[in-house]
Amino acid sequence: MNIVLIVGSAPDAVRIQSWDLSGFSSCVVINNAWQLIENWDYLIYPEDFPLDRLPPPQVLAQKKVITAKEFVPEQNHFGGFIYAGGTMSFTAGYWALGALKPDVIAYLGCDMVYSKETENPTHFYGVGTPDPLRPDITLQSLEAKSVRFMAVAQMNQCRIVNLSELPESRLLFPRISLSELMAIKDKNQLDNLEIGLDGNLINQALDVEEKLSYMAPSGRYWEVADTFDPIKLREIDSLWLSAVAE
Repeated sequence: MNIVLIVGSAPDAVRIQSWDLSGFSSCVVINNAWQLIENWDYLIYPEDFPLDRLPPPQVLAQKKVITAKEFVPEQNHFGGFIYAGGTMSFTAGYWALGALKPDVIAYLGCDMVYSKETENPTHFYGVGTPDPLRPDITLQSLEAKSVRFMAVAQMNQCRIVNLSELPESRLLFPRISLSELMAIKDKNQLDNLEIGLDGNLINQALDVEEKLSYMAPSGRYWEVADTFDPIKLREIDSLWLSAVAE
């Protein structure tokens, strides 16, 4: 079983420090999450990530770093940033889906829920910027973007799960515990990880995306954001949300 773990920087991500990661084929850490553990495999970060927050050179020399050069082509292959959502939780997922060809992608620390209490930490390292909540034409509905990723993954024989134990998440992936995930030894059991999705609505959403042809091949969609209609993107989001079976 090819199971990929994607780790973000939510406070809940510190749980990974007590985990046995031997059951995962790869561990992908996003931005600052490399600080949580030593035995990660891939570090993925955007172009504007501060260089002084990268691991020391001696660490980077032993690991694999994924930058825009690698993740932009993968995300474009799956429809591009405008439809997929311009935040690293989704970018890491699409990159892993295309590059690592997993059977399962499991998320930890990527719930994108931020406390309204300013004294509470937003990230495991303290208070950070809630990037997914910024005004952005591609992030009008984080929930819809999570459904899109889940649907695209299932079309590529991959299941998406959330290992979070937080009471709330913007990701609509099925919840599962680490022990339950590690107990899955047969690919035939993967169907149990699926959330029912309406195939007709999925096809409708993908068809609207294709007809609109909203693309930013460079990945820098913000440079041409004023050429996209936010209302049409909200309509696509509504289709993705409606695709989740009741």
